Amino acid sequence: MNKWLTAISLALLAFSSLAQKNESDSSQTLHALLDDIWQYELSQFPSLASSEGKTPTVPLTDISMPAMQKRFEQFSKYKTALSTIDINSLSSDDQISYLMQEYRLNNYIDNFRFKEYRVPITSEYGFHSALGRLPENTALRNQDDVTRYMALLDAVPENMYLNIQYMKEGLALGHSQPQVVLIGYEDTIAPYTVDEIQEHPFYAPINKASQGLLSDEQKALAAKKVGAIRDAYQTFYDFFVNDYKVNTKTDIAATTWPHGEAFYNNRIKHYTTTDLSAKEIHEIGLSEVARIRAQMQTIVDELAFDGDINAFIEFLRTDEQFYAKSAKELIMVASYISKQMDARLPQLFYKMPRIPYGVAPVPDSIAPKYTTGRYISPRSDDQPGYYWVNTYALDKRPLYALPALTLHEAVPGHHFQISLAAEMENLPKVRRKTYISAFGEGWGLYSEYLGLEVGIYDDPYDNFGRLSYEMWRACRLVVDTGMHVFGWSREKAMNYMLENTALSEHNVRTEIDRYISWPAQALSYKIGEIKIKALREKAQDALGDKFDLRAFHDAVLANGSVPLFILEQKIDAFISESLSNSANTPPTNTSQS
Repeated sequence: MNKWLTAISLALLAFSSLAQKNESDSSQTLHALLDDIWQYELSQFPSLASSEGKTPTVPLTDISMPAMQKRFEQFSKYKTALSTIDINSLSSDDQISYLMQEYRLNNYIDNFRFKEYRVPITSEYGFHSALGRLPENTALRNQDDVTRYMALLDAVPENMYLNIQYMKEGLALGHSQPQVVLIGYEDTIAPYTVDEIQEHPFYAPINKASQGLLSDEQKALAAKKVGAIRDAYQTFYDFFVNDYKVNTKTDIAATTWPHGEAFYNNRIKHYTTTDLSAKEIHEIGLSEVARIRAQMQTIVDELAFDGDINAFIEFLRTDEQFYAKSAKELIMVASYISKQMDARLPQLFYKMPRIPYGVAPVPDSIAPKYTTGRYISPRSDDQPGYYWVNTYALDKRPLYALPALTLHEAVPGHHFQISLAAEMENLPKVRRKTYISAFGEGWGLYSEYLGLEVGIYDDPYDNFGRLSYEMWRACRLVVDTGMHVFGWSREKAMNYMLENTALSEHNVRTEIDRYISWPAQALSYKIGEIKIKALREKAQDALGDKFDLRAFHDAVLANGSVPLFILEQKIDAFISESLSNSANTPPTNTSQS
């Protein structure tokens, strides 16, 4: 008997050793592949290299068709190589890295496969705006900087002309943004068509360079290059006004694009990381709208307002007491709320990020068509993050909405979550730099709710603003799917938002245009938040009085941005570990001798 037991033990030991060896081999293969892919990305995308504090090897990403085709083929090869690794032989942590890399590769491949390069603009942003921000992040400190900036100036016109070419291709095939979302869009191009070269945004780094750094010949050469950029922007402006805007498609559904239905379903999966259908998401949205509307009614009743919810919303939209008198006032209020929340973070987390953040207005060049606020990650390791607040059209930026917006974009929302992920030095770069919208935006919306638990919404109007923001995200599930799949008109979607949220008409219009021009992205917020709240409830039910809210939040953020099904696995593990630790902790002896 002992001989059999010994033989079995030795066999089990051999099997365990073999399993460990296989896991080690698979892990080494995976990490070598992850690093190879990351180095390739750094070589292809200079903005990514700059954000990593590295000197880009090229001034701009090459978007010529041969270059894009080559990148598509390379990413496809990487995906094939990844698929040869047995995911089941990997550790739990490496399995996440595997799936994150697969997610990132799929997005590169799908973007090319669905020819998204034909539509390089949305209602609020575009390639020309991205290029236009490059001088803002450029400082000329030495001749190497000057050489690199001169190369960038050379690359910009070609990039613009290629984008125009792809937009023409899309226009001919019905693959364009809808005409209705492009009203006034030329105003985002106009700032780059100024006649005076020395006043052009791309000449700003030359003006700011320290005295004596550039010779007269270099300044003259730079002026010539900036002149070519101005001419390229003028060409884009003329093309946009005279050809593109007047000939784009008149319907609003992404499903009418070439392969549009497959594209929209692909984007649903990408942005929600679920297998939910458009119809299922639409129904979830309708249910959430009804639930939140009932909560809004309780606040209207509490204030004894003489009228129904819709009358109350109209009061909020039109009474000047709810609006800042200046851009500076709006920024100051947003900054004050930010500092209030900073002080409450220890109530909600054990672990907090080191990277600071600032509060700044949305740049004037894009503000008229831009959303109400956004978080901007650091561009390099010596810069902070920024919470952008839109100060355009102050009478459309209610103060009662600022607490929820601030918690979403700054802390404990996007800045908090993204910064923690960036600081996880033990994780592969793909884990630290990949943003899963369902997780990140779901966390942002959940962060708005957390303000309720730590006393940020100190009056009923602010809390109604929070509910209006939650309602806004619930409405997104309805109107995004409605417009792209179920035949909703832009007017019907706007009326639905106006009826159910306290957003101003201007904000509703810009938001609806965003959903039209950026299909399915808006679905990620509520789907992600619903999952996080459900997992919290699951943990509370399982752990009872042993539930630790700060430990739960740390567990949610512990792995960076992840698909929702991975988050659920990790919270299940958190619950099991917490139960085990609780069972192994001896009770405290309270008896007295």
